[in-house]
Amino acid sequence: MAVNITSITTSSNGVWQGDNPLDYAFPLLIVQTTLILALSRFLAFLLKPLRQPKVIAEIIGGILLGPSALGRNHDYLHRIFPKWSTPILESVASIGLLFFLFLVGLELDLNSIRRGGRRAISIATAGIMLPFVSGVGVAFVLRKSVDGADKVGYGPFLVFMGVALSITAFPVLARILAELKLLTTRVGETAMAAAAFNDLAAWILLALAVALASDGEGGEHKSPLISVWVLLSGVAFVTFMMVVIKPAMTWVACRPVGEAYICLTFAGVMVSGFITDLIGIHSIFGAFLFGLTIPKGGEFAEKLIERIEDFVTGLLLPLYFASSGLKTNVAKIRGLEAWGLLVLVITTACAGKIVGTFVVAMLCMIPARESLTLGVLMNTKGLVELIVLNIGKEKKVLNDEIFAILVLMALFTTMVTTPIVMSIYKPVRGGSTKTHRRLRDFCSVDSSKCDLRILAGVHGPGNVPSLISLVEATRGAGARKSQLKLYVMRLVELTERSSSIIMVQRARKNGLPFINRLRRGQSNDQVAVAFEAYAQLGRVSVRPTTAISSLSEMHEDICHMAEAKRVTMVILPFHKQWRGEGGADETMEDMGNGWRGVNQRVLKNSPCSVAVLVDRGFGIGPTSTVSQRFCILFFGGPDDREALDLGARMAEHPAVNLTVIRFVEKDKVDGKDDILRPSPEKCNEQSYSFSTAATKCQKEKELDETATAEFKSRYEELVEYVEKAANNIVEGVLAVGKSGNYDLVVVGKGRFPSTMVAELAERQTEHAELGPIGDILASSGQGIVSSVLVIQQHDIAHADEVLVSKVVNREDPTTLNGNGGGPSKGREAAYDLV
Repeated sequence: MAVNITSITTSSNGVWQGDNPLDYAFPLLIVQTTLILALSRFLAFLLKPLRQPKVIAEIIGGILLGPSALGRNHDYLHRIFPKWSTPILESVASIGLLFFLFLVGLELDLNSIRRGGRRAISIATAGIMLPFVSGVGVAFVLRKSVDGADKVGYGPFLVFMGVALSITAFPVLARILAELKLLTTRVGETAMAAAAFNDLAAWILLALAVALASDGEGGEHKSPLISVWVLLSGVAFVTFMMVVIKPAMTWVACRPVGEAYICLTFAGVMVSGFITDLIGIHSIFGAFLFGLTIPKGGEFAEKLIERIEDFVTGLLLPLYFASSGLKTNVAKIRGLEAWGLLVLVITTACAGKIVGTFVVAMLCMIPARESLTLGVLMNTKGLVELIVLNIGKEKKVLNDEIFAILVLMALFTTMVTTPIVMSIYKPVRGGSTKTHRRLRDFCSVDSSKCDLRILAGVHGPGNVPSLISLVEATRGAGARKSQLKLYVMRLVELTERSSSIIMVQRARKNGLPFINRLRRGQSNDQVAVAFEAYAQLGRVSVRPTTAISSLSEMHEDICHMAEAKRVTMVILPFHKQWRGEGGADETMEDMGNGWRGVNQRVLKNSPCSVAVLVDRGFGIGPTSTVSQRFCILFFGGPDDREALDLGARMAEHPAVNLTVIRFVEKDKVDGKDDILRPSPEKCNEQSYSFSTAATKCQKEKELDETATAEFKSRYEELVEYVEKAANNIVEGVLAVGKSGNYDLVVVGKGRFPSTMVAELAERQTEHAELGPIGDILASSGQGIVSSVLVIQQHDIAHADEVLVSKVVNREDPTTLNGNGGGPSKGREAAYDLV
């Protein structure tokens, strides 16, 4: 049924007045958008285990909704996606595309091409030229084999086919590299620099193709002067943007970020798009060019990305790629010849890109495996390819069959990238090196001959004061001051927002995670600047690093860094941070359970000792510049002895006043001992877990006595040592935390609990990963004012933990007697206590 587009009404009067909302533009747009988003998100969830980019799910979703699948039901297609609604859906989606291309230009750092050097440019050139020439060859075959293909002029068709086969999707490639943890390796950095150059060249070629194309068939009869005027106007516009607009936007970026400048920039995107459309190229080129004029980094660029990205990439952009799928009719590919052409196109695209890149990379002295990986990575198509194909279809250069073939080619090449790269390339990680993985081992050797290496995680500037204060306190005194090497790891969550990987695109040095060697005056990062100043003033070797991963994999980066750099201790910020003096004035910032999970996985998998810092304003205020008051609570066990070893370094610092409080067990009156028995039915988040390793009670007590005796004899004049009878553990620990006498309280996690700590096994937990004592001191609403450092000693034998229940019955057949034999059958035995 023919529909007059001018007669379409925006909204209906409602079903009670007999109107069908699906016959009106806006209600139908809502239904279409909801359907597209729901299906694409569901497909993205299904494809996530395969590490497929989100754009794949969006394209497949559009294909399923379109004439290839559900659209075979004509009633559905005419009701949900009628032809009269197509311009409306595509207009809304095109706004998203316009701002997305602005973001691409904003995030594309042209300096990365220069930093990539001749090697990256050579690889990119080969990755463009060979596929382009191959695409031109395929174009001749398609013109002779596909009905209607020969009705389009040679020039536009050849250029469009060449661009379609030679392009590399820079944003999709960045996402794939980030998720595979290759973004900061040599392969990743070379691929990104080459892809940036490839992207720039592809847009220039596409502009040429659009300028040559006519709006309809028979474009070969068009006057060549029109294309010349289009190209000259385009060059003039690019010159104007770079000479006039870029300095103006640089000036704007230096001003305080205001609402007026943000709105002015949004208007600039629209105006730039209109001008390039007026010239006869395409509106996306104007938006892309305007993005290139914005200075990279800085607060202004970050604010723009923050305002635009979620709405555009989450809502509008899926509509564009789904509309591509809706225009893809796989049924147009009929017969063996047509499917043979699809195989030919896919083979040519893959072979041209991979072979061209591989050969030049080998000539650049890149190893064969890395060269092959580069070829596969550069073969990524995805969303930029879809933009090219949609423009080609819009200009009627590509008919339905060729469009469907090229869409399936883009899908295939992008889908196979991740699995192929995972199968052929993994960054070489150095083997395990003999290292001192805990403070006890470090203290047992000649400390003057080796560095104490600490890896500290940082969420943001708020963690800096407490971390610097803690590291400063661990420096000790005298010669030890020059033997501390600190690796500061900025932890950045890799989300679906592409802006989370911008900083990696500007990395200067390779590695996983990459190391930024600070250079004076070249860092805008508050965290890096703070530690640069500390390194210069404190004569401490500081190496800032960045780990960008999803929260589920962040612990892998931390543990690998600790292994590679032979770290003795990892310090992690707790996922909650308090400010204020307790009570009504206390405020809390919660990073969320995702970051809590990161800490839990590091505690379980770390190759060295781990400390979790619960910050309540540590390092802030007048005491941070004069002297600091630390307290160690000692109950016994390996973790508490590790805390005591850390205290030994703190005691030597002239600005630290250290107190050690040892809780001493009272004699049992009833003659019964508490023992712990596995209780796997308990909830992990609400119960403490203890190590399953076999220990000997008497030996542990002897080690505790030896450690405390050595500590007292060595630091008697520097440390206040107090012994307390354990009448009520909870009240005693809370009293220390609420007293305000200490800036920081250091405790062991207590995976091998003493009898005193075992009494807390049934206690309702708030933060089980901190152990019983750490959990008490990190609890909310208790009026605790001291910061807390919870330490877990590294020992491979202690890694496995199990939830337990407290039992008071020595005759239980599953428990052990008091001779210290340890668990007899893994998790079925009870646990003797220290």
